[in-house]
Amino acid sequence: MSEPTRGLPRQRRGIAPQGRGRYPDFDVLEQAGHWDDVTRRVVLARVREVPPIRFFTAAEARTPRVFCDVVTAQDSEPRVPVLEMVDDKLHAGRLDGFQHAGLPDDRDVWRLAARGLDEQARARGAEHFAAASPEQRTAIVTALHGGDLREGVWADLPAAKAFGVLMRAVLSAFYSHPWAWNEIGFGGPAYPRGYMRLAGRDPHERPEEFDLDPVREG
Repeated sequence: MSEPTRGLPRQRRGIAPQGRGRYPDFDVLEQAGHWDDVTRRVVLARVREVPPIRFFTAAEARTPRVFCDVVTAQDSEPRVPVLEMVDDKLHAGRLDGFQHAGLPDDRDVWRLAARGLDEQARARGAEHFAAASPEQRTAIVTALHGGDLREGVWADLPAAKAFGVLMRAVLSAFYSHPWAWNEIGFGGPAYPRGYMRLAGRDPHERPEEFDLDPVREG
């Protein structure tokens, strides 16, 4: 999608998606010594042990990978490995415990949605979704979000509901990763140390260096 917001500082400590963030001197992993052993292993594994793709085939993974990049605005490295994390969840069958009426199993939604995204790209003159231009990808995802896709796969798969299924998995993966925590200034697990303040910053947190509101200015 778009390039990083102009003026957004480069990350100076730790890693943030695309190497930029509002808290460039904040590295949540510096707090790892304050976490209990189980929490530390779980969090560090998200960085050090990226799971292989096992649910999707190599060919199937192409379109979901680009979809994940588009909706998280990850245009360059370093990227949070969203697809790998989603794929691991789907492969293990760790689903959300509920299913929309009128939708198939979440695993089928992902595969059908990938086919539907490719169909939409071909309708716009691209070989497949990953080969579409950034503008075409954004237009397709915008139509998916708005429930405006109704041909091909989307004749039987409600687009807006399917988008919700995809985004639940994408956002859960993205915001569980320490690099995303660096980007938003999240202090990470509070156990067993805990947080000192209900308002304002704790001493271990860093001040924000970029105060442009992305909602008002975006």
